[in-house]
Amino acid sequence: MRSALIRTAPPALAGLLAAMAVEFADELVDGTKSAAMPLIRHDLGLSYVQVGLLAAIPLLLGSLIEAPVGVLSGTGLRRRRFILAGGLVFVAAIAGMALAPAFLVLLAAMVVFFPASGTFVSLTQSALLDADPDRRAQLMARWTLAGSVGDVAGPLVVAAVLVAGASWRVAFGLVAAAGAASWLAVAAARPGAGTAEEAVDEDRWPGTRTAIRITWRAGALRWLTLLEVSDLLLDVFSAFLALYLVGEAHATPAVAALGVAVRLGAGLAGDALLIAVLERFDPLRVLRASALAAGLLFPSFLLVPGLGAKLGLLAALSIATAPWYPVLKAELFRSLPGRSGLAVSLGSVAGLAGGLGPLAVGLLAQHLGLTWAMVPLALVPPALLAAPTRRRPSG
Repeated sequence: MRSALIRTAPPALAGLLAAMAVEFADELVDGTKSAAMPLIRHDLGLSYVQVGLLAAIPLLLGSLIEAPVGVLSGTGLRRRRFILAGGLVFVAAIAGMALAPAFLVLLAAMVVFFPASGTFVSLTQSALLDADPDRRAQLMARWTLAGSVGDVAGPLVVAAVLVAGASWRVAFGLVAAAGAASWLAVAAARPGAGTAEEAVDEDRWPGTRTAIRITWRAGALRWLTLLEVSDLLLDVFSAFLALYLVGEAHATPAVAALGVAVRLGAGLAGDALLIAVLERFDPLRVLRASALAAGLLFPSFLLVPGLGAKLGLLAALSIATAPWYPVLKAELFRSLPGRSGLAVSLGSVAGLAGGLGPLAVGLLAQHLGLTWAMVPLALVPPALLAAPTRRRPSG
């Protein structure tokens, strides 16, 4: 009884803030990497294919390594140990990116980073959602807002470092320090403070055939697929945005970093607005409305001439796509009640397929240019319109 009450109680403030700090640090890495990529490409002499490999190979290998973590970690104190161990590797991998002298070393650091992030960040997320299953979408909105703050801070860190006359390596060093601070916040949080660490029931692997049957019957496969498809117009698009602005829109690296900040700043505004929206409207209807808006905005972004107009449409697009990740992830966990570890592991497996997205964009960009490489991303909003407006009963 006590374990069930803890899992369904609203998260305590200390646990919620610690979880948000973890997500902030994780997205700070992505924001910094996206803004610094033109500088990294120039410094290390990378081709577009190598840039695509930096996005795809860590995701593919990292997802493969990470896949068993969700079910192996279970819940309770064992999950807490996994989180803390993953956090240490998380910080070390960021430091490795800062010190990387060549493409292969940078690639190796990123490969290590992905499963470390899955252990440190994804398990922290699953513990947070276990703390209040009836408000998963609302918790995910707050989680995503913390990540958006990190995303916005990343380009600002890069810009500040450049103004100070330092290199992108210093920016990654600062990000590693932020990761260490988030680890300390989690380590200092009292077990059970909003992260369900006192739960005693462990989420064990039910067996491959049983897991497939559970996933199919629960409708989780739909949400896994939509999560990976939506990421093409979220993280994959962000990863290539600065390169697009420099190579196709003829912006300077500084203006490209500003463009990334505009996208992420607008996304931050959208995430903040989403918290209020989800308190009043059904999450799935919000998802469909946002997909309709994005279906108009993204093609317009590609077609409109002029950097100013592109940045305006980019801001609107970033606000429109704000509901995608939190709503889809909340629905994935809702479809697998009592099996948050299975949801984490299935997400890692799905990431193997999702890793082909950035590689495909890189290959197309190498031969056709980034504009044509991004054209297929216009199919993402119509795919999201296939999401149901009614849920299957959970349980």
